Amino acid sequence: MPHDIINPDTLHDPVGFGYSHVATTSGELVFIAGQYASDDTGQVVPGDFRAQMTRALENLGKALAAVGLDYQHVVRVGSYVVDHDADKLAVIGELIGGIWGARPPTQTLVGVAALALPGMLYEIDAVAVRP
Repeated sequence: MPHDIINPDTLHDPVGFGYSHVATTSGELVFIAGQYASDDTGQVVPGDFRAQMTRALENLGKALAAVGLDYQHVVRVGSYVVDHDADKLAVIGELIGGIWGARPPTQTLVGVAALALPGMLYEIDAVAVRP
């Protein structure tokens, strides 16, 4: 299937880390790679779980905007949480609800021991559909 790889200027250059931010197809699906609390160089921005998740969701919004989409086009997310617990689940529910309200996308949440870079506490990937 023909596709395009997009690394928006509004996010760090991920190629050195071995991935791209967005893949679009000639069809309707758009795939967003795992977004985390990264700065302009791809380094983890320090902060607690809430702060990191907030930044990751902002970065997801930037990746979507780079291809003319927004959060409402997202149909699936994957959340990856270091040392998952009930307190973090409550934050996830609150922040996801703040964006998608009563119609959140499908989601799989995976508790993990660690993520790609030291200090990462949360990562989210997504699949969106073009209208």
